[in-house]
Amino acid sequence: MENLENSTDCKETVSPLNNSGSLLNRTVSRSDGEAMGFVLVHAGAGYHSESKAKEYKHVCKRACQRAVDRLRAGGMALEAVTAALIELEDSPFTNAGTGSNLNLSGEIECDASIMDGKSLNYGAVGALSGIKNPVLVARRLLSETQKGKLSAGRIPPCFLVGKGAEQWAISHGIPACPTEKMTTKFSLSGYKRNKRKMELAEQVETKRKRQSCEHENDFGCLEPVGDFMVEGEENNSACLDTVGAVVVDREGNVAAAVSSGGLAMKHPGRVGQAAHYGCGCWAENARDISLYSTAVSTSGSGEHLIRTMLARECSTAMQAENAHQALLEAMQNKFISSPFLAGEDCVLGGVIVLRCCTCGEAQRSEDIQALLVEFLWSHTTESMCVGYMSAQDSKARTHISRLPPGAVAGQSLAIEGGVCRLGTMSD
Repeated sequence: MENLENSTDCKETVSPLNNSGSLLNRTVSRSDGEAMGFVLVHAGAGYHSESKAKEYKHVCKRACQRAVDRLRAGGMALEAVTAALIELEDSPFTNAGTGSNLNLSGEIECDASIMDGKSLNYGAVGALSGIKNPVLVARRLLSETQKGKLSAGRIPPCFLVGKGAEQWAISHGIPACPTEKMTTKFSLSGYKRNKRKMELAEQVETKRKRQSCEHENDFGCLEPVGDFMVEGEENNSACLDTVGAVVVDREGNVAAAVSSGGLAMKHPGRVGQAAHYGCGCWAENARDISLYSTAVSTSGSGEHLIRTMLARECSTAMQAENAHQALLEAMQNKFISSPFLAGEDCVLGGVIVLRCCTCGEAQRSEDIQALLVEFLWSHTTESMCVGYMSAQDSKARTHISRLPPGAVAGQSLAIEGGVCRLGTMSD
């Protein structure tokens, strides 16, 4: 498989990875009490048209700003990552929350999950209808698990699906929102086009079956009929725009979250990687000073990401010395060439990854002295839209990463990223 490496033009608080994968550093100083933290978001790995690039970048900027606002207000990583996801879900341009793809029945069913690196708790919902922000339900599930057992010693749920998830959300004060209010003109028109194509495909298939009995050609074979493709799949990766975010706060805690409306015209009840443990997101604080804290959020073909547990695989890989090389090898060996996907010739997915460690003689108190944050994104899809921002930055930076011309989506990969040093080094 071909590996395609790119580098970003990052300035000020962030420096790019050079072509060898080594890190170029800058230091951002802060005065005592000033907020610290960093957020990296994505608006999906799939295909982002040039005509809508501005909108995708804008929503990533807003999501970064919402997360940083929480960090500056003293919020922890879990609060900040939730704020970023709400902004991403509320955008009509993303396939999460408002504007999600419609399933075969014309309904919206969303998946989402969130993980706290400090407690290692996780919350998720699958095939959830009737709730505007699925991440809020996942977040509440996570919070409820921290309160201990329910009456009669019952273990509280961390993952709910379908009608049960909707009922649980409403009973815990999360307001209902009917599908029609979450459906946009774009998602509805896409559904109608896809439905017409499916009806046409079924008619063609019926005709082919009849011809197989009555009108075989001279060679006893059927005449070929063009393949049916769901709207947006002509480039194999157009509709895989799951959203997600990873955050580190002033104490070095990490958190990750992911949300998705799933595949267009999916079967009702289908649950994608965004809800599955270790597949949609992963966050884990370092348990030892020799280890890194890591946070990962994924996007792409849910079935591919589930079968490879890509989020956790990437997190594990980030303990290697060279983050860039480690992610490259993880995407190649654990995803594109994974034995669990041996029968697939087009493996579609993308990840954003953050790892951090304390610098110098930093103390693990309420505010640590300095953080070294390395952040990366990689994808096998045609493009991936990302945004990032530190609590010291005046504005977020955004980028649409693309495979070079001629590269084959699902068989090649791109990888980019940078490093950000936050805080002050001790003497």
